[in-house]
Amino acid sequence: MKGIVLAGGSGTRLHPVTKAVNKHLLPVYDKPMIYYPLSTLKSAGITDIMIITTPEDKETFIDLLDNGDEFGLKLTYGIQDRPNGIAEAFSIASEWLEGEPVTLILGDNIFYGEEITEVINSCVAQTQLYGQAHIFTYQVSDPERYGVIKYNDDCVLESIVEKPTDYVSDRAVIGVYCYPNDIVDVASQIKQSPRGELEITDVNNIYLSEGRMSVAHLGAGNAWLDTGTHDSLIEASMFVKTMQDRTNIKVGYINE
Repeated sequence: MKGIVLAGGSGTRLHPVTKAVNKHLLPVYDKPMIYYPLSTLKSAGITDIMIITTPEDKETFIDLLDNGDEFGLKLTYGIQDRPNGIAEAFSIASEWLEGEPVTLILGDNIFYGEEITEVINSCVAQTQLYGQAHIFTYQVSDPERYGVIKYNDDCVLESIVEKPTDYVSDRAVIGVYCYPNDIVDVASQIKQSPRGELEITDVNNIYLSEGRMSVAHLGAGNAWLDTGTHDSLIEASMFVKTMQDRTNIKVGYINE
């Protein structure tokens, strides 16, 4: 199993600071943001990782992380010229993947909790053994900001709806995904959405239509933080500080 961290984009919600700095290099308390998704992948036993970023930011990531040896990782770097959507990651990484299954994580998502590690480990194993894709959901108060899962009247997963204007459910699909070894072929089937992006939701719906999609629901005892806004960046920093002060354990510390 290989891993991809998507760390491109323009970070418009964090302007003006992200006009000069890639948002995934901003500090979340005492570590760069990129450390946290790398730590999540490493805790799941995934150490062969591609970081996909912009042409102008690649060298900065290399300055910070180099080839990953210091952290027990094997890092490769891919380029996304412009923000064309999450699903473009698979065409960028197609040769590097070499037909292996992959876990993709968004670079501005932070996960914390023993259950999260256990669930991701389990889903990684099932993806490798049975060719199932896996998505993860979390209950949110603002589902209109996310892709959310939709059930039919028999409580069977029916579809994933991207940023619904009308209420569908409060279970948001969060930024970590496990895919089997045909992900490059599946992702190549989708077209640009009306907003001009290759949507990860369209990829997920293909697996769902083929009966190869499983959903893991993360409970409230776990933390999922999206650090894409000024407020959420501060909240994430305070969360990390609080947990480290209380437990004396580093959160997102990839050296361990």
